[in-house]
Amino acid sequence: MDEMSFKDLTAVSVLARSMGSELAHQIGRCIATGHYAPGSLIEDESALVSRYGVSRTVVRDAVKVLVGKGLLEVRRGIGTRVKPREQWALFDLDVLAWQLSAQADPTMLLQLMEIRQLFEPQAAAWAAKRATASDIAEILSALEAMSADVANMELFLKADARFHRAVLRAAHNEYLFALSGIIYSSLLSIIRLHNPDVGNNRRIVSFHRDVHDAIAAGNEVDASLKMAFLIEDASSRIKASTALAS
Repeated sequence: MDEMSFKDLTAVSVLARSMGSELAHQIGRCIATGHYAPGSLIEDESALVSRYGVSRTVVRDAVKVLVGKGLLEVRRGIGTRVKPREQWALFDLDVLAWQLSAQADPTMLLQLMEIRQLFEPQAAAWAAKRATASDIAEILSALEAMSADVANMELFLKADARFHRAVLRAAHNEYLFALSGIIYSSLLSIIRLHNPDVGNNRRIVSFHRDVHDAIAAGNEVDASLKMAFLIEDASSRIKASTALAS
């Protein structure tokens, strides 16, 4: 489960990249995985040209991309420095994906789960209030796929992502839907930290079914509570697996 898996879950088309964009991805991964630490200087333009075998224009284009995502700052006479993590565009899909190239970080994952706990229960409540018949059918379709694929972790994960994406879409708030990358990043990180078994996946399906049933019934309070319980259960499993590994 890596950056390409993340792009797959987000349903983002991976189009042919320009050389500048490709270099930005390579350097971005190096930053996200700690090869370039926050506060450190990356190589100068000439060194990057030599290292990657590209032109100065390509290097400048790549740096512009990373400056735009908050990872780098360029200081005349000093060089190009990696900015502190708190200044990164952490919700940016590329930045989330690059972080998946690093070793699984339980602290980062629990922080992602805290953010999910802030907005997904409310999204479920809005879905219960606003969902169309088509929205509910999509949520059910994802739920049925989860149930059918409990023994196949890759397919199960894709169906799980579809379920949460469908709930966000059913809330009919495009700004809320823009936060979906947080969900995909946390799902992939959970799998990297521990491998759920079939029995546990069936248990997870039952919690998702409770969310679907509440949304389909138009019960806003219950939908919010069921989603909050689902996320809290996942957080508890992460904490337990981290404690066992330490």
